[in-house]
Amino acid sequence: MLQARTRWNLLPVPEEQASALSSALKIPELVAKLLVSRGMETVESAERFLYSGPQAFYDPFMLDGMNETVNRIKTAIEQNEKILIFGDYDADGVSSTSVMVYTLKALGADFEFYIPNRFTEGYGPNEPALRWAREQGFNLVITVDTGISAVHEAEVAKEIGLDFIVTDHHEPPPVLPGAYSIVNPKKPGCPYPFKGLAGVGVAFKVSHALLGEAPLHLLDIACIGTIADLVPLVDENRIIAREGIKALERTTKKGLRALLEVAGLKDTVLNAEHVGFAIGPRVNAAGRLDSAVPAVELFTTEDEEAAKMLASEIDQLNKTRQSIVSEITKEAVEEVEQNFPPEDNAVLVIAKEGWNPGVIGIVASRLVEKFYRPTIVLSIDSEKGLAKGSARSIEGFDMFENLSLSRDILPHFGGHPMAAGMTLAASDLDELRSRLNRQGREQLTEEDFKPVTAIDLECSLDEVTIETIEQMNKLAPFGVNNPTPRVLIPDVNISEIKKIGSQSNHLKIQFSDGKHKLDAIGFHKGELMDELSYHSPVSAVGELSINEWNGYRKPQLMLSDLAVREWQLFDLRGIRDAQKKLFSLPESKVLIIAFEEETMKHPAFSELQERIYLYPKQKDQMDFAGKYVVFLDVPKTREEFFYLLESNPEPERTYVIFHQENDQFFSSVPTREQFRWFYAFLTKRKLFDAARHGEELARLKGWSKEAVPFMSKVFFELDFVTIENGVITIKDRPEKKDLKHSTTYRNKLEQAAIENQLVYSSYQELKNCFHQSRKTHQA
Repeated sequence: MLQARTRWNLLPVPEEQASALSSALKIPELVAKLLVSRGMETVESAERFLYSGPQAFYDPFMLDGMNETVNRIKTAIEQNEKILIFGDYDADGVSSTSVMVYTLKALGADFEFYIPNRFTEGYGPNEPALRWAREQGFNLVITVDTGISAVHEAEVAKEIGLDFIVTDHHEPPPVLPGAYSIVNPKKPGCPYPFKGLAGVGVAFKVSHALLGEAPLHLLDIACIGTIADLVPLVDENRIIAREGIKALERTTKKGLRALLEVAGLKDTVLNAEHVGFAIGPRVNAAGRLDSAVPAVELFTTEDEEAAKMLASEIDQLNKTRQSIVSEITKEAVEEVEQNFPPEDNAVLVIAKEGWNPGVIGIVASRLVEKFYRPTIVLSIDSEKGLAKGSARSIEGFDMFENLSLSRDILPHFGGHPMAAGMTLAASDLDELRSRLNRQGREQLTEEDFKPVTAIDLECSLDEVTIETIEQMNKLAPFGVNNPTPRVLIPDVNISEIKKIGSQSNHLKIQFSDGKHKLDAIGFHKGELMDELSYHSPVSAVGELSINEWNGYRKPQLMLSDLAVREWQLFDLRGIRDAQKKLFSLPESKVLIIAFEEETMKHPAFSELQERIYLYPKQKDQMDFAGKYVVFLDVPKTREEFFYLLESNPEPERTYVIFHQENDQFFSSVPTREQFRWFYAFLTKRKLFDAARHGEELARLKGWSKEAVPFMSKVFFELDFVTIENGVITIKDRPEKKDLKHSTTYRNKLEQAAIENQLVYSSYQELKNCFHQSRKTHQA
């Protein structure tokens, strides 16, 4: 048995609806099931999802507050008022700011943009920045990707005569800012049909309303913020991402082209992963380590040399960011393990002075991956007595909702169910940790602390074809709420398995059902090879893709998890250094059994001596349930071996070594004809000095050198002869007895039979032997 690393959650799919959709759209049933499971239950909704383009954008004026916002901006432009775009320092904020820059430039506005410094100003609009704006002659401030929590700042703006427009997408607080207008699809009462826009999506809608048509020339920018901010890639976000990726491939914006080049993506067919894992982190790096202003300049510059310089600068910042993240992550892991062990903490809240506040969100994500606990990582500013942090959560724990219960000690916080940012007094850290742990213990069970793998489809090998995978790829771009499809292939056989890579840390498997085959690759899963037995069916979870090499295309599975549902037998017979193999297994799971005391002292197992149980002496301490049972040597009799198996529950796994010093099977048992000849020889001689002439006799007869001593001992036990100092004397008229009356003869036959059944049998014969004993136990 091999336990899955995660909890597998196979999503239910209405078979009838999927079948009808498959027929109507002429698509493989697997693809139809995928569409239905993601909410596209009708032909119309499926076609909209698959084929909708920019013409499907909603009317931007359906957003509450859009009329007032557009009218005020147009008035400002007409009256030559100075406008300040107030953005944010992450990729979404940079994208939002850039969209607004292009829009206001196209409208001939007098404007500037402002990105607060993460380290000196923190997140969102702040009073000093607004007072500075008024002093500089700005009449209107437009926030992008921020501002929905700026209640105090809106009051300050009103007080100093500054019109304050909020465009944002974050969760609204209980009390909204008293702004001139607010555009946020999540605002209570807003009738907009799609609530999941990123900040740049909202900016895109404002641009649409101002320009009178969707700004398709800005989709290359809009897709970056949308994908990087991890908003649901459905509905309008899907259109922005899909069309934006195409636009990004052919973009003429000098900054974006330079960014693609430093990311190694020039002339590449792009997908959402390129944007999310190569472009997004580089844009984020600017605001994480320094100022995000250069990122906006990169997105909006028309100077090719400046673009190359800015792109290079941002790329270098990203490399620095990676190094800092690795260092802080190492320290954070040590902090958790030493002071806040996961088994005692439902929610991890860790803080340290000097941690770079720009990267702690990434560190929080790393800790969630390692410990699978809701996690908050904070950087302490001892001079100000403040702690600034980022939170990441797991399924079942709404981080925004739970933090909302501590508003009394969280003067500044905001975010989503799965992520949040906050600033609080360092002195309140222990109280926050205590509250969140209490809430976590109330809301989360032990099962919740095991990661979940959502599985879209269960399929057989014959259903995995290139055509099906190509049809599945039409659901791209993949992301939040539209993840790359995961499939479960249950109970298939392994036809080939090996470790690959320069460090042998990756796994390559070929699955087979007898008719069809499928290659699978598991990156960083090389160690699983030692957990798999060739002859046990395995269930695999992963993502389907097409492997193209040398002009040849075939399906493959990118493995994410593996499980074996049945008991597994691992055959270590004859393997050198089996002790090393046993040391690689978790000690708490392993039960090592020996039948001979000498085996425990053997040099091959000397380091395991303290962990070996001797049968039958310690049989009462042997519990097979949930264990990996190891049989170190050969039992004395089949009876005691099968009694041991039949009187215990089935273990998770069985490892057989069956070490022995002497092979009885190959030291053949003399035949009855040989016994008859030797007895006749002794009768004729009366006396025979076996010590001196036994080997010579064996050599003349072509017997093994053990044959004469063995037959002599059998005759002695049958009382046919006497033996003194190696000299055999025949007895006169002994009682007739069968050879089986000799203990030595019976033991020899039994050992040869045991070796034949356990040591020299094939794998399948041995497994059948174990199965038979299990049936007896169950009966």
